[in-house]
Amino acid sequence: MSRTLGLLRKALFGGLAACLLAAAPSGAFRRLLSFEQARSLGDGTLAADLASPDERLAARAALAIGRTKQPAGDALLAGNLHDSRPAVRALAVYGIGLIASGREAAAISDALLDPNGAVRAAALDAADRYQRASRFGAAAERHVAARIVALLRRDADAAVRARAAAALESWKSTAQAPEVARNLVRTVDTDSSLHVRRFAMWSIFRGYAKAVPHRFLARELKNPDEVVRIEAVRAFGNRGDAADIRLVRPLLNDPSWRVQEQAVETTRILQGKPLTQHWTRIPSFVHVPPPQPDPLRSLPVIPMKPGPRVRPTAARAILEPQIDPTSAAAMNGPAPGPNPRVRIVTTKGNIYVVLFPEWAPLTVENFLNLAARGYYSHNRWFRIVPDFVVQTGDRNDNGNGDAGYSIPSEENPLMQGSYVISMGLNYTNPPHAHAIRDSAGAQYYITLSPQLHLDRDFTVFGEVTSGFDVLGRLIESDRVIRIERIPDVVIPSEPPSSRAHHGPSRATYDRWRSLPVSCGLGISPSASEPLSSRANEAHQR
Repeated sequence: MSRTLGLLRKALFGGLAACLLAAAPSGAFRRLLSFEQARSLGDGTLAADLASPDERLAARAALAIGRTKQPAGDALLAGNLHDSRPAVRALAVYGIGLIASGREAAAISDALLDPNGAVRAAALDAADRYQRASRFGAAAERHVAARIVALLRRDADAAVRARAAAALESWKSTAQAPEVARNLVRTVDTDSSLHVRRFAMWSIFRGYAKAVPHRFLARELKNPDEVVRIEAVRAFGNRGDAADIRLVRPLLNDPSWRVQEQAVETTRILQGKPLTQHWTRIPSFVHVPPPQPDPLRSLPVIPMKPGPRVRPTAARAILEPQIDPTSAAAMNGPAPGPNPRVRIVTTKGNIYVVLFPEWAPLTVENFLNLAARGYYSHNRWFRIVPDFVVQTGDRNDNGNGDAGYSIPSEENPLMQGSYVISMGLNYTNPPHAHAIRDSAGAQYYITLSPQLHLDRDFTVFGEVTSGFDVLGRLIESDRVIRIERIPDVVIPSEPPSSRAHHGPSRATYDRWRSLPVSCGLGISPSASEPLSSRANEAHQR
């Protein structure tokens, strides 16, 4: 009896705490978001927020300053790299990476040695952005590469090692490339974390396919993990040797549909053919996943009140939960608290997505508002690229339409592994085409395999948690019937270790539960329910 009462008290107090948090004053956060949206430092307002004793406000101000990309923000952020609060340090160094002025190379290098994992993770992201923007001098380039390799080899946190593996892709054209390649191979061979091994193989595919031993790649074609096999198949495509078709061809019959699709694409490359840009028919030999029972089908639909079809504003944004990352894992996932969920009803079945307003509040508000207005209803999946992305959100069904306005980019440290949902962007014209910041509007895509290079430009705003089989059966004649909001999922303050410091996977939410906390909002999630860019983006692959 006493145990039952204790559990009841814990549930009641937990629910009360969540409600009190939701009722907390939000004016400072809305003001901050307004300045971020305007790409303004607010005549000292964001600097004052950065100095706030409220850690969440200070950390969020650091992210906002970085997103403005105002050069004057560099000095503000650098002045907080020794703040006693890890979340503030982490988002300060992340913001420095977004601004990428080149003036804070030494600060980024120092942050790679920070005792806190969130700060090291942020420093790795900043180092990647600096390197991609050619902001390191030759000496700093060598020095930072050595520190990243050291993190890859020895950091106790698998989330940090995974980011280190991904960041090293940017050193592929440097004098350090041979040493980096050797350490990536070593990581695939010896690291205890599957997630780290996957990201190391991704870097090998993207930057070092010709620098690693041929026999190593041939061996990894037989790796028991499907993602590692995918990256090995991709790497053979980047090697460009037609003789390797004999090694890739057996994977056309791989048990994994994702590996099969990548084997098709690599075979095309090695035969001198272009990559498939539109998946209109699935080859008969591909083992598409059969339809699975939908355990969430009975979840009620939460009525959504549509707003005007205009750019999202801070006044309408969802401000809970709020970010306060103190670990490397927290830099790559949702914050504790209630997160909105949607059911994407398609002609092939239902896809379930958890949204992350803490990292992308304006994007989430825009997405939910367009869904409430029926804007996404009957949209065709106009772009499906095998083992890359599925994309929709254009009422014209051809990839050239939008909502009639654009929304600001909300760059964040969430990594684009498999099954991440992000906003598409417009592109400049070839031959030097690149993504145009702040050009998103309505179109969104879901990744089918790790696409970590997209982290630098595209706004991640959620991840798929159920309906993975549906993604494997979609072709470009399929449609989104409608998008429904369903009860929020409440993320616990201590996510399960199964999240494993990585992006979305089927195991991400296996032990998370929707908690019956409504705070008078008319939303009552079930108490114990398991969760399981426009045209011209082709060159990103």
